[in-house]
Amino acid sequence: MQRNRLADEQPGDPHVTTSDSLVFSPPAGSAMLRPDFLFGAATASYQIEGAATADGRHPSIWDTFCRVPGAVHNADNGDVACDHFHRWQSDLQLISDLGFDGYRFSVSWSRVMTVDGQRNEKGLDFYKRLLDELERRGLKSFLTLYHWDLPQHLQDRGGWLNRDTATRFAEYADLMSREVAGRVSAWTTLNEPYCSAYLGHTTGRHAPGLKDVRYGVESMHHLLLGHGLATEAVRANDKAPVGLVANVCAMVPASDSPKDRRAAELSYANANTWVLDPLLLGTYPEELAELWPGVKAPVRAGDMATISTRMDYLGINYYFRSNIRSDGAHGYVEEDLPNVERTQMGWEVYPDGLRDLLLDFKHRYPGLPPIYITENGMASDDSPVAGRVADEQRLRYLNRHVAAVDQAMRQGVDVRGYFAWSLLDNFEWSYGYEKRFGLVHVDYDTQVRTPKDSALALKRFLEQRRG
Repeated sequence: MQRNRLADEQPGDPHVTTSDSLVFSPPAGSAMLRPDFLFGAATASYQIEGAATADGRHPSIWDTFCRVPGAVHNADNGDVACDHFHRWQSDLQLISDLGFDGYRFSVSWSRVMTVDGQRNEKGLDFYKRLLDELERRGLKSFLTLYHWDLPQHLQDRGGWLNRDTATRFAEYADLMSREVAGRVSAWTTLNEPYCSAYLGHTTGRHAPGLKDVRYGVESMHHLLLGHGLATEAVRANDKAPVGLVANVCAMVPASDSPKDRRAAELSYANANTWVLDPLLLGTYPEELAELWPGVKAPVRAGDMATISTRMDYLGINYYFRSNIRSDGAHGYVEEDLPNVERTQMGWEVYPDGLRDLLLDFKHRYPGLPPIYITENGMASDDSPVAGRVADEQRLRYLNRHVAAVDQAMRQGVDVRGYFAWSLLDNFEWSYGYEKRFGLVHVDYDTQVRTPKDSALALKRFLEQRRG
C-alpha cells in the first residue's frame, strides 16, 4: 500500500515545507474561530473509491456512462480512481493529520445492496469499518446516501423517471440507517439533485446522459420525493440530523435591460429555487412555467407535503457566479465576463455571491434550517515540484469564501460548518482526471498523496484554533 506523505515525513522534511506567508485565516472575531464550528473535507464514493467490482458491487449509471464514447474526457472512469476502497485507513489518517473536525463522504448504493434489493454484507462492512474508525479518531461523520451513482439495474427500469425509484431509495435509506444507527453524525439524503436532474436528464452532460426538459422536470420531482421518503425512513431508525445538499449559483444580468434582468431571474429559479422552494415552501417556483412552457412536474396528492418534510439542516455547495443575458425567447444564455479571475474549470471566482445567496435564502425562507457549507473549492492544474504542491490561488479562494460566509453569519445566517471540496484530487465526472479540486494531490499512477500548500495552511490554522 502506498503511503501518504504527511503521515510519513518527519518535521523539516522538504516534502512538508510550505511558505509561512500562506495562511488560512477566517476574519478576526468570526464565529468560525470557535471550537464548535465544524471544519471538514468532503469526497464522494464514485470519485474516489475504485474497486468497481469488489465484494459484490454492481454497476452504477456512472460505470455505464463512462463507457459511452465521448461522454468523459479521455475515456476516463472510476474503476480505480483514488483506490480509497483499499486505502481508506491511510486516508482517514490523512484527515486526522490535517486536523479536520469532520469528514463528509457518500455511500455507493451499488456496493451495499444487491440487484434484487437485499443487503450486501461485505459492502456494508466497508462503511461500518470506516464509521467506526472516524468515531475512534473523534471525527464527525457526514454520510451522504446519494451522490449521483444510481444502480444501473434501477436505471434499466426507468431510473429517476420512474416514480418507483423514490420508493427504492427509501428502502435503501432504511437499510443504511438501521445498519449504522448511532454511528453517523449527520445524514444527507441527496447531493445536488439539480445536477442529477438537469445535467443528467436535460443537457445529458452527466449520467444517464438523457436530453429532454421533460425528463429533467420528472426526474427532479422523483428525486425530491425520494428525499422526503428517505428522510422519514432515516428518522424512524436514527436520531442524527437529516438534511439535503443543494448546489447554488449566483446570477448577474449581462445588462440592465428588462429582458436580461428577467433572464437572470429565470436562471436563478432554474439553478436555485427549483430545488429549494419545494423543500422549504412546499411548492415549485412559478418561473418554471415561463422557463419551460407546458412542462409540469408529475405531482400527486401528498407529494409536496412529503417533499417539504422538515429538514434538520441544509447543505449548500457554492463555486461561482454566472453572467446571464436573454436568449430572446423564454430562456437565457450564459456569457463570460471579461477580466475576472477564473479557476481551471473556467468558473469565475466570486466570493460575494456566496454571501448574497445565503442572505437571499434567509429572507426568502422564514423557516430556513441551520446551514453547513458542504462544498466549496476550486480546480487548479497542480503538480508536485520537489515534493511540494504550491496552490496559492486555492488558499486565496478559500480565505475569501470563508470571509463571505462570515459576513453572512454576522447578518444572522445560521452557518455551523464548512467542508472544503475536495479532500483528494479525484475523478471529476465528465472531466475525468484532468481537473484537480483536491487539498491533497494524488498521483494516479502510484497513488501517492501529497498535501498541497493549502492543506498545510489549513492544518496550521486548525492546530492554532485548538490551542
